Formats: sequence, C-alpha cells, structure tokens
Amino acid sequence: MIFRAKQLIFRQMTQVLTITQLGNPILQQKAAAIDNLLDADCQNLIDSLITTVQAAHGVGIAAPQVARSLRLFIVASGPNPRYPDAPMMPPTAVINPRILRVSEEMVKGWEGCLSVPNLRGFVPRHQWIEVAYCDRNGREIRQLFRDFVARIFQHELTHRKFWV
Repeated sequence: MIFRAKQLIFRQMTQVLTITQLGNPILQQKAAAIDNLLDADCQNLIDSLITTVQAAHGVGIAAPQVARSLRLFIVASGPNPRYPDAPMMPPTAVINPRILRVSEEMVKGWEGCLSVPNLRGFVPRHQWIEVAYCDRNGREIRQLFRDFVARIFQHELTHRKFWV
C-alpha cells in the first residue's frame, strides 16, 4: 500500500508477464500515449514490467512486448547473463518518451530482443541522445544518455511503432 498525494493506492503483487514474440500483430501497432500515469493499473504494469525484464535477464522491455500497446518502457541496465558488461542503473520507467537531439556519430553494437529469442543483430545507433519523458511519478525528465544506455533507450523506443 502506498500513500500518494492524499490518495491511497493498493498495489497488486507484481508478476512475471508473458513476453509477446515476433509475429504478434500488437508489436506492429502504434502505441497509445498514457494520460493517467498515476492510475493503479499503470503503476502495477510498471512494477510487472520491472519484474519481467529482471526475470528474463534483459536490460529493457516495452509495454507492447507484454501485449499492452502503450508508450511505456523500462530501462534496466545491469550485468546479467545476457549482458555481463552492462553498466548498473536502477530500473527506470520511461513514459511517453521523446527524443530531443541525437549525436551525428553512429555506433554499431550487438543487440538482442526479448521478443526475438536466441537472435542478435549488429545494429547502428546514435552514440548519445537527449530525451524527455515522464517518470512513474508524473515528473517530466530531460536526460542525456550515452553509449549502452542510449542503445537500450533507442531499442525500446522502436517497440512503440512510430510514437512521435
């Protein structure tokens, strides 16, 4: 149970969600913006996405990957069996993200995807990106991401099917 702005919100137990696999039409839909991110269902989805990405040994997961076509993803960089050299950062909910600026320099790197198991691709990404998004508390965040975390952000953003 969490108190937030004179409002009592009961959180469900988080669960590991089923990850949608390549070929499912929901992965091709344009994701919807989230209007009420303090809603209990949205907060529960965030918690379940964090639980799911950690259980799958991923570094990011987007709501469309669990059959929810919403502009929401988690960046959860940290060493794990799939990415042993990933830098450590707390799992971060990214809601209604926008890319503001990108580096001209592109860097190629190996990427995997939880929706495409046992396959990796050598993908070019911008070395750094400046972004804006809402966090799970409704605050707008502007941030500059570099290197591997910028790669995660760009990868997860592609799961939204042209959000901008």
